[in-house]
Amino acid sequence: MRSTSSTSLTVLILLALSHLLNDLMQSVIASSYPVLKEAQGLSFTQIGVIALTFQIAGSLLQPLVGAVIDKRPMPWSMTFAMIFTCAGLIVLALAPNYETILGAVALIGIGSSIFHPEATRATREAAAARQGLGQGIFQLGGQAGAALGPLLAAAIIAQKGQGAIGGFAVLALVAMGLTAWVVRHQSALRATQAKKPPREGPLHDPRAIWTGMIVLTILMASKNAYGESFRSFYTFYLIDRFGLTIAQSQLMLFALLAANAAGAFAGGMIGDRIGRRRVIWLSILGPLPLALILPWMGLAWTGILSVVINFVMASAFAAILIYAMELLPTRVGLVGGLFYGLNFGLGGIAAAFLGMLADHVGLAEVYKLCALLPLAGLLTWFLPPLEPRAA
Repeated sequence: MRSTSSTSLTVLILLALSHLLNDLMQSVIASSYPVLKEAQGLSFTQIGVIALTFQIAGSLLQPLVGAVIDKRPMPWSMTFAMIFTCAGLIVLALAPNYETILGAVALIGIGSSIFHPEATRATREAAAARQGLGQGIFQLGGQAGAALGPLLAAAIIAQKGQGAIGGFAVLALVAMGLTAWVVRHQSALRATQAKKPPREGPLHDPRAIWTGMIVLTILMASKNAYGESFRSFYTFYLIDRFGLTIAQSQLMLFALLAANAAGAFAGGMIGDRIGRRRVIWLSILGPLPLALILPWMGLAWTGILSVVINFVMASAFAAILIYAMELLPTRVGLVGGLFYGLNFGLGGIAAAFLGMLADHVGLAEVYKLCALLPLAGLLTWFLPPLEPRAA
């Protein structure tokens, strides 16, 4: 193990595994909606409210939690968060009615809101000078969890029903053990860093900082909106246009989600070498030509282009997050809560809007319109350059 000032690979891996378990449990819940609908006789409106409750609890609270831990660090909050998640899973498995389901998904969302800000801070501390590597590993865990969740839901919950959701509470217990180890390992590093004055950012102009944060938020919004068109509607698109079966479309979705995981990891590492700004340019604007031709391709090229587009776009998240941290280095918890919450919340908003649009113009037209979203990458021009590393 290296000194506390260098990258702690063991801590980063354990944080990534915790992130994997957290996001896996979240994606399992979203994938369980058809089972809950059948078991409880719910309407689509009620399913929508359940999803909205889950997303509000999992997104809006994160910036608030982040702001609190910036003023008063709470390392054990990562472990505490899993108590909410564990309780929510058990309650959801036993829920006899719609109201109890709402309470259960809110608990799971709150657990995620508490987990992400402190986990982001711990990742930044462990990564030291290799921020791209650290965030890349952490993102790889989350994206892998999101990809595995639907597979496990299809294999277990779809076969055994609502009660099987409770079995995933074991994963929350495992995550509690992992985060507890991380907290104990990080205590010496935290004590050392607490004696140092807070590091100032490279920019001192509030206007430049606000401009940077606004641009990064818009870039994240465009990335998420296009990404959500794949996560929520890709399988329907494949079935409607190419006549695939549900199982075949799910396999193609899994390949796409796996590309997201690989892209998130690669983007972090590449950012350490060429700078965050260049990664943001390439990952947001780069997919534009592929996105424009995607709606006109046959099945094989649709699969290939979808994987490449999502790989490239996923590389943006770590770069955007680290760029924001460099703008506000003393507010890491707030930045983590804001962008993870934003990532989660904007996905829900985009899904709802794209769903309504698809009802009116069809999925094929939705993908043609979404192909223009990477144009938002041009706004990268307005990001204030950071000195000296992320220029």
